[in-house]
Amino acid sequence: QVQLVESGGGLVQPGGSLRLSCAGSGNFFRLNVMGWYRQAPGKQRELVATITDGGSTNYHDSVKGRFTISRDNAKNTVILQMNSLAPEDTAVYYCYAAQSNFGYWGQGTQVTVSS
Repeated sequence: QVQLVESGGGLVQPGGSLRLSCAGSGNFFRLNVMGWYRQAPGKQRELVATITDGGSTNYHDSVKGRFTISRDNAKNTVILQMNSLAPEDTAVYYCYAAQSNFGYWGQGTQVTVSS
């Protein structure tokens, strides 16, 4: 199995920045895709950003230009740098990783953007 542990969530003012980190551990060959999803109260979980083991990235339109995803393949860690945060970014952020057709989820970390 694969375990994903997130860190870096918290409270930040609008326009501020946060950096989320997710470390994968366990029995796997390659985490082909790693990324972040988020879920706000009363809403469905949505894609934030993903990155492949080759470095290809994909961003939700609402975060493009504000968030940057990166990864350290040797450490099986994915980073989400979030800049210019707005209240609508408030959500629980979940780390995601996939190996072939198997997907894994972290427990989630709260991000709150408020004055």
